Amino acid sequence: MRYLALALDYDGTLATDGQATTGAVSSIANLRKSGRRAILVTGRRLDDLLAAFPEVELFDYVVAENGALVYSPRSREQTTLAKPPPAHFIERLTSLGVNPIEVGRVIVSTWLPNQTKVLQAIQETGLELLMVFNRSAIMILPPGINKAAGLDYALRKLGLSFHEVAGIGDGENDQSFLERCEFAAAVANAVPSIRRIATFVTESEAGKGVAEFIDKLRADDLARFEGDLKQHFVTIGSKVDGSEVTVAPYGTSILIAGPSGSGKSTVTTGILERLIEQNYQICVVDPEGDYGPLPGVITLGDRHHAVGVNEVAAILEDPKINLNVNLLGISLTDRPAFFGEFSPAIRMLRTRTGRPHWVVIDEAHHLLPLEWGHLPKALPRELGEVILVTVHPNHLAPMILALINVVIAVGQAPDETLRSFSDAGGYDLVWPEGLSHKAGQAVVWFVARGEAPFSMKIIPPRADRIRHLRKYAEGDMRNNSFYFRGPDNRHNLKAQNLTIFSQLAEGIDEETWLFHLYRGDYSRWFRDAVKDSYLAEQTERIEQRPNLESTETRNLIRRLIDARYTLPE
Repeated sequence: MRYLALALDYDGTLATDGQATTGAVSSIANLRKSGRRAILVTGRRLDDLLAAFPEVELFDYVVAENGALVYSPRSREQTTLAKPPPAHFIERLTSLGVNPIEVGRVIVSTWLPNQTKVLQAIQETGLELLMVFNRSAIMILPPGINKAAGLDYALRKLGLSFHEVAGIGDGENDQSFLERCEFAAAVANAVPSIRRIATFVTESEAGKGVAEFIDKLRADDLARFEGDLKQHFVTIGSKVDGSEVTVAPYGTSILIAGPSGSGKSTVTTGILERLIEQNYQICVVDPEGDYGPLPGVITLGDRHHAVGVNEVAAILEDPKINLNVNLLGISLTDRPAFFGEFSPAIRMLRTRTGRPHWVVIDEAHHLLPLEWGHLPKALPRELGEVILVTVHPNHLAPMILALINVVIAVGQAPDETLRSFSDAGGYDLVWPEGLSHKAGQAVVWFVARGEAPFSMKIIPPRADRIRHLRKYAEGDMRNNSFYFRGPDNRHNLKAQNLTIFSQLAEGIDEETWLFHLYRGDYSRWFRDAVKDSYLAEQTERIEQRPNLESTETRNLIRRLIDARYTLPE
């Protein structure tokens, strides 16, 4: 089930003239029976809503006062997301003749044509307040408070994100939350601005329109509209003519394949960056520690800590967190068993929350080996949206290859990579005449569409990848090497890369170590030679802490290097 919650407005949407119809209320009850959540999002004050709508307990949460207050009908707990305006603001509105004035926990409301007087009061009191219009109503709220903000709070309490939500509304103040919902609908009586952003407009007005939309939601989870949600599609590259190559964010399985060093990580990281930008939650299964520095992603596990599946599931409960699961602490032979436990745990989490939205499995041929007996239980079909990254597509089982929608072949022999995939998966590949490898491009095959492969320009990621900097960890930096010399140049120990630096740092005498530490030589080398500003900044903080023992500074800097560059055993 894709849409796990419905968010809807009250006045003009669920209700007509302040009253919800029996049919609309019954539809909400049926929605709840389908296992979905319901959240009411209204500009009304809570007391007014409770007096007008006794069936409020049908909803998991009520977002009231246009997003300023969140109410749980079950616990009756109220949470305000901002402070109320001071009393002198209300006094000034009154003195200017604004009437009527309704004051909630945070919101202050009035009606047209009082907007000029309200603006005057805001200017004269010097307060940071905004006016929000909903048809003829005027709402005065602190900046940053709107229906989207309140709904975001409620969703996080439920462990959901906007990508699991369908929303429906009618008025101008519904725009903020409808633009965030994965699917936006409007009732027939909606204002033009809301109808424009809606993927679907009901034939009926208000409550009857809500019932109409809920029927469609329950019927097929809005699958019939999947192709209309272009705004949520994810760009994976661009064609020769500059047009974007996109994939649907739901129901897509991607295989990225090619020889070692061919650019698989570059393509994968670029796609991940765009998924994160669109607020999709990702979980990377990272056998070799390659994805640690990815911005917006936290890493769990390292060579000294074997990740537990329960740890992974607990962290992913928060929809705001993207996770990289580093498997370096798990032996190669034990990784398939880990994945055998990981897969059902993720499947259960997705069933309940719809997340993580995308799972990336690097070195897939190791985690899902062809000969592994538990393979049918750990199929990507059970994981949903997935990116498999591998050197050897033919080392994956045909039952896995049969699930792939899109293949991205990188490297100098994309034809060989795609033939390896097609032969192993039983596909009929017809290689287009004249198609060949070009620098900065990959070859893409939309298998499920039956289209011929074509060239795609790779969109490089903004993040610096550690794999691209591996020369600093293992290679020879030559003239940019670090030299442990100490006072009076008594030594001349060359660290030609970060691995050697860590080894020398462990055994060098204390006087030499501290000599370079207090001069800031280590952070300077990391910044100027290694060109890692993050490592330099963190090291500089250590250098500026004279209270630390020599051994502590060595260990801290070595751990920083280890975490950033995953040094070899």
